[in-house]
Amino acid sequence: MRRNPIIAILVISILPSSLARAAEPAAPKLGQSLRYCNPLPLVTSSTDGSPRGVSLGDVTVLREGGKYYMFCSGGGAWVSEDLVHWDYHRVDGQVPVAPHVVKYNGAFYMSGNNAPLYRASDPLGPYELVGPWKQQDGSAWTGVSANRQTWNGAFDVDIFIDDDNKPYLYFPGRGGDGINVVPLDPSDLAHFAAEPKRLFGFDKSHTWERYGDFNEYSEVSWIEGPWVFKHDGTYYLEYSASGTQWVSYATGVYTSKSPLGPFQYSPVNPILRQTEGVVTGPGHGCAVEGPDGHWWQFYTIVLHNPPGGRRIGMDPIGFDKDGNMFVRGPTATPQWAPGVVADAARDGEGGSLPLSVNKLGAMNARGAASRSRPGHEAAYAIDNSNGTWWEPAEDESQPSLTLDLSPATNFDPVQLFTIDSCRILFNTGGRGFGARGAAPASAPQTTAGAPAHQYKIEVSTDGTDYKTVLDKTINNLTKYTEFDEIPPTTCRFVRLTITGWPRNGQTPLGITEFTVFGKPVEPEKR
Repeated sequence: MRRNPIIAILVISILPSSLARAAEPAAPKLGQSLRYCNPLPLVTSSTDGSPRGVSLGDVTVLREGGKYYMFCSGGGAWVSEDLVHWDYHRVDGQVPVAPHVVKYNGAFYMSGNNAPLYRASDPLGPYELVGPWKQQDGSAWTGVSANRQTWNGAFDVDIFIDDDNKPYLYFPGRGGDGINVVPLDPSDLAHFAAEPKRLFGFDKSHTWERYGDFNEYSEVSWIEGPWVFKHDGTYYLEYSASGTQWVSYATGVYTSKSPLGPFQYSPVNPILRQTEGVVTGPGHGCAVEGPDGHWWQFYTIVLHNPPGGRRIGMDPIGFDKDGNMFVRGPTATPQWAPGVVADAARDGEGGSLPLSVNKLGAMNARGAASRSRPGHEAAYAIDNSNGTWWEPAEDESQPSLTLDLSPATNFDPVQLFTIDSCRILFNTGGRGFGARGAAPASAPQTTAGAPAHQYKIEVSTDGTDYKTVLDKTINNLTKYTEFDEIPPTTCRFVRLTITGWPRNGQTPLGITEFTVFGKPVEPEKR
């Protein structure tokens, strides 16, 4: 039946204003609205408290059936419904390095570095072998060559399914060789439907692509980690450089109107780069549509000289008036979770500042800490660096760290703060992937102690009378990154006490970074 447009207009005009506003989320409220904080606090894949499934990278996130499935180098799969709370799940089948999982014609396909193609009816498996990658003539594909060397098979693969259901494989060459694409046979995803095409390579005029923590190697790079998605008729091809062993690791993007190119370098590159602080080296990631209908970027975090390797972060994607993609990040403070605000790329800042950095200095006489092992003093726990860490003395049964948040000298007025959350990065002891000067260490075995890190946070305004604002002394969920919301509380002093932890045979307790978040109390509000 044909509808009368005049009647439709009248019906819309008399809808209650509350229904008209239903699509817009309410204003976020601190302590009530959901937030996240990078690095993401993922539960380990171990069951004994050891740091397995902590040093993660090369992240792929698949959306399926109202859930999100995260696959990483260094672990199985983590599953979430809101992109904030993630549960670990075992994958039935071997998860390769740099795993990529995609859904095509009702089945799920997985591949990765030097891996063939596998297929399953469920994202978590069981996965069965489809076969090795085959060239257009049906012969085995041995990979790409550069500088007289051959990579035996693909790595950092990305299978993109276009709106017309045509599949494409994107993959890098060696070093600065660049990113390639090849159409796949719809009846056999392991079979090339044409010859691979090179799209772009290393361009040393793009300084951020160069090797080195300061991009000091003008002739060397490693272009890798392609990921393609489509938005408003444009194909966005993300990639990473200069290499996952550097904190200069970053993310860039090219765009095209065709999946086969030509692709144009974005004028806003790099879209993710950070070399200082807690969240550094944001590269090799993926884009996924979130539960709020907007795009979200997941990425690898590379740690300085890592006490544990790599972590995972996420932040919202936006598009400017010219269609240029950008990421509002990498962020290292609490952010509003997907769906809390209408436009997280514009308004996602959670409103809390780091309050604890360097609040244990010599002039801050009322700050205190338990005794430390030589070379790993307590100041390293609050120096805003992911490459240093505090190790309490071996005989400390419940080590503590007390911070004085007020100004450092007696000449300054006393400043109070309202704290609302905290983040703790625990040291894993492993050197991690890409650590220079040492081979990656195997994960230490847990010999005794708690199954997880157990702790409490107390606060005081005078340094004498303390009250507990966070109690996780019976925590049994093993995470090596913790993010906790705290009921907004006004204070000057903050004390962290570790009451239990996994006793790893090779690794003592260590805190890479302890960050307290909140806001200053204005004088008129005291």
